[in-house]
Order: sequence, then structure tokens, then C-alpha cells
Amino acid sequence: MDTHLPDHFKCPISLEIMSDPVILSSGHTFDRSSIQRWLDHGHRTCPITKLPLPDHPSLIPNHALRSLISTFSLPDSKTRPETCALISTLVSPSSTVSSKAQSLRLLRRFSARDSAFRRCISDSGVVSVVLACVDSNVSSLQESALSLLLTLSLDDDNKVGLVAEGAIDRLVPVLLDREAVPDCRAVAATVLTSLAVVEVNKATIGAYPNAIAALVSVLRDGKGGRERKEAATALYTVCSFPENQRRAVKCGAVPVLLRNVGSGLERGVEVLGVLAKCKEGREEMEGYDGCVKILVHVLSNGSCRGIQYALLALISLCTNSEEMIMVALEEGVLEICVGLMEDDNEKVRRNTSNLIQVLRGNHHWIGL
Repeated sequence: MDTHLPDHFKCPISLEIMSDPVILSSGHTFDRSSIQRWLDHGHRTCPITKLPLPDHPSLIPNHALRSLISTFSLPDSKTRPETCALISTLVSPSSTVSSKAQSLRLLRRFSARDSAFRRCISDSGVVSVVLACVDSNVSSLQESALSLLLTLSLDDDNKVGLVAEGAIDRLVPVLLDREAVPDCRAVAATVLTSLAVVEVNKATIGAYPNAIAALVSVLRDGKGGRERKEAATALYTVCSFPENQRRAVKCGAVPVLLRNVGSGLERGVEVLGVLAKCKEGREEMEGYDGCVKILVHVLSNGSCRGIQYALLALISLCTNSEEMIMVALEEGVLEICVGLMEDDNEKVRRNTSNLIQVLRGNHHWIGL
């Protein structure tokens, strides 16, 4: 027996390293063969707590611990001893909250520098434990777990795996929690952005109950600019999938985004540029008093990227609505566009040219 292996790798009954760890209803883990022999002998109490068990106790496989024991045992494992110790701290039921948070922070630090290390973490089976820490009501533990998830999601191979392991289940409640620490909501939104980079995840996230609504809620009631900015970025990434555009509109995203843009959150105009591609999004924008005025303000005062998306939103609105053309002309869009044709950015010039063509296509209004 390897005396260097953590004690919780050993079965409380046999005191040997477990090969098939299972969880009893009491919450304690035993090697399957040992606890089965205990039950076969007619015992109906937990060997540790001595509390009574059901007549037919369930034995739930402890996959995370089994994978971790396997990682320790492999002679050619790339996992460094200190890494195994950190993972062991996370898995151990006796670890304190502060020690788990510290382990999460160190694992994130190591993972940020080494993609091989990130693969090692994912393969260790500890992701389920990290996800469980996201549920913690201790902000330091929750934030550390979210930060590690974000780092693990840097690799495309991990993005689908994290979603499959239930990452969305853990992220949505954090986003919906108005009492959560602002950094936790911001990081949760950033993790969603990272996961949504993979096309198949866009559909999964959009179809998940309340995922898009949760991002809209952060935009509506976020306590800080970072929260709202990260939520807008996540919504932009998720809504590059067409079906999610309609879902976002249904969740009330358009008026919330317009209010945010009007208050200075330029990232919101990028989402509006995407939502204007769908009929439902355009209808919501047309019905919002002052929509064009807000977009015009971005044209006059925004960054290069903000101007690009304000132009795209106006092109979509004006292409599909004569009323929007009239409003745009009244707000001086054509005069602003003439000036933007001299912009250094090629995309700005191209989008400006397209908008001018839409406006000048209505000669009976413009007199050109």
C-alpha cells in the first residue's frame, strides 16, 4: 500500500485503497466490495455513523473520487504531486471552505499557464466537484470555482464537456441571484460567453430554461458596469445563433438593451445590431420611443465598433420600415453618414455606404 496516498482514498472498512468507491445514503464512501459484504451480513446501519439504513440501500458510484484515485495511481501520470494534493483537498469531505477556495485559486493559476495542465484537471474527474462549489453560499468559494471554470473553458475540447457535465445548471442560478457578489455574476456571464464560442453550445444554452432570461436580468438589475458589460457580451455571443435572437426578444432584451445603451453601455448596441436581424427584434425597436435617437448618439459619439453595430441596426430598421427611414432622416442620420464616409475604418465606411443607399433609395422623401 502506498502510504503517501490520502487517507480518504482508503475504505473505512478494509483500510485499503478503494478500487470502486461508492456513496452510501449516509453520505460516506466505501469500497463497493467491502460495503456489500457488510450489507450481505445483514447489517442495516452505516459502519461509521451507526445510523439506520433503508432495507435496500443504494450504492451510488463516486466517479470523481474513483478518477482521482486512478490519477494518483498511474505511474506515467503527468499530474504533479502538488496538483494531486490540491485536487485531493477539493474532493475530501473533511476539507474546510477556506482550504477548498485556496485549492481552486492555485489550480486556476496553474491552469492559466498550461493547456496540458487544464486537460489533466478535466481528466481527473474533479470538474463535478468544482461545479458543486459554484453552488456555495460562501462568495469566496463560489468566485474561485467560477474563475477555475472560466480557465478550463479556454480549450475548445473542454467547452462541450463542461456543458455536458452541467455547467449551465450552475451558472444560471448565479446570474439570477441579485444578492450575489457582483464579481460572481460577472464571471458567470464570462464563462457563458466562453462556452458559447462553440456552435453546438449556442443552441444548448439558448434552449436551457432561463439562460437567456438570466443574462437579460443582469442587464436589467446589475449592480456594476462590469456585470452588465459581461452579460451583454454573453448575450451577443449566444445570439449569433438565429433562434436565440427571437428568444432574447421574447425575454424583453430590446428595451433593456436600449436603456443600457442610452446610459452609456456601448456593448449593448452590438447586441441590438444582432437582434435587428430578426423581425421580432426590429418590431420591438420600432416600438421603443427614442430608439433611433439612441443609435444616432452612438454614431456621433461611439467607438469604432459601436458605430459599426449602430449602422447595422439602422440598416436593418430602415430596410424594413419606411417609418424608420423618416425618423432617421429627421434625426440627421444622412448628414452624419456623409461625415463617416471619411472614417479610417473600412467596415465603418462600407456600412455607412450601405445605409446611405437605403436612405437615398427613397427619393420622394429625401429629394435627391
